[in-house]
Amino acid sequence: MRDRLLAGVEAAGREVLTVYNRTYEVETKDDDSPLTEADMAAHHALVGLLREVTPEVPVLSEESGDIPFETRQSWERYWLIDPLDGTKEFIKKNGEFTLNVALVENGDPVFGIVHAPVLDTSWIGQVGQGATKIEKGATREIQVRALPEAGAEPWKVVGSRSHGSEEFEAFCARLPEHERVSMGSSLKLCLVAEAEADLYPRLAPTCEWDTAAAQAVVIAAGGQVLNAETLEPLRCNQQDSVLNPHFIVCGQRDERWTTALRASLKPEAD
Repeated sequence: MRDRLLAGVEAAGREVLTVYNRTYEVETKDDDSPLTEADMAAHHALVGLLREVTPEVPVLSEESGDIPFETRQSWERYWLIDPLDGTKEFIKKNGEFTLNVALVENGDPVFGIVHAPVLDTSWIGQVGQGATKIEKGATREIQVRALPEAGAEPWKVVGSRSHGSEEFEAFCARLPEHERVSMGSSLKLCLVAEAEADLYPRLAPTCEWDTAAAQAVVIAAGGQVLNAETLEPLRCNQQDSVLNPHFIVCGQRDERWTTALRASLKPEAD
């Protein structure tokens, strides 16, 4: 099934590239986020793929996200997809957008495919069975790295290309020596999964479909995606809203960054 799903996601990616490489119109959704025909083409392609491969498993997509919680809360197993994560990056034509497909079981992402069409690269993770990166046809296993020791080398901290926050700046200001890496879409989580970055603090709004596929990749690679307030694993489908809490992606917990995180979320009074 894994190979069939990957082939289907790659095919949807080629449809997206067809739109990416020509002129297209940009609409604005009710939440002021952009929408292109590429979003909808990928939505229809991925939903069709999943209904063909696993007709018994329900599908929740960003572009069909109005399924009520009264229905969703009974789902023990479902597909969660973001047909085009990083539409702003798509419009900017910087290539930093992805197609995200996650399998969620009892609230936990257990399998994920993140595909970046422009980069011709996919990340695949199955919890308990490891994670791989497929770049231009070459496959390799990936794993998170241990945080560098103090003074050994700077940490690498990933930030959003298009969505910053004061909390993120406050967090970084309290960290040991570090370098910043700006990236769009769920590629940020994948950088941690493949040991190209150490931390990705997301202290700004996201939705569950933005993160679930890459979260599965991170966990399969030995890392963690944690609620920034509780430091418990990020979970899906626990409430009516599909908004995520603030979260942090890491290889492992470390007092140096947990202390910085607590301080940045609860700044001292002036």
